[in-house]
Amino acid sequence: MEARRVESEGLEKSSPGGFQKSLADAIRFWEPRRVVYNLVLMMAVAIQLVGTWPHFQPALTLHSLLLFSILALMANVCYCAAYLADLSIQEFSIRTAWKRWRWGVWAVGTLFAFVLANYWIGDEIYPAFH
Repeated sequence: MEARRVESEGLEKSSPGGFQKSLADAIRFWEPRRVVYNLVLMMAVAIQLVGTWPHFQPALTLHSLLLFSILALMANVCYCAAYLADLSIQEFSIRTAWKRWRWGVWAVGTLFAFVLANYWIGDEIYPAFH
């Protein structure tokens, strides 16, 4: 009977009830790095602001602070997408390999967010203030 049972290498389901363990593992990995992620995005804003200070000076109002806060909130919602991928991958036995690759995924995602923030500021926000 067991001879007929064929398992795909690396794609077996993890043990049942392991969701809480996987969630705790994901939180321990992603949440401390959220601080660095936010600092990187704040650095993108600071670089643009300092680099083009005379141009952005009139734009610093209470209203623009509200808009930047909304954009920061949206960036953190996007960061939460990592949980969907992490928890999905941890459900399979490739979780040990995934734990080695998470750093790379975080670094590429953070770099992408930095580039996207610079693009958004340079293309969407900067031209709006004359």
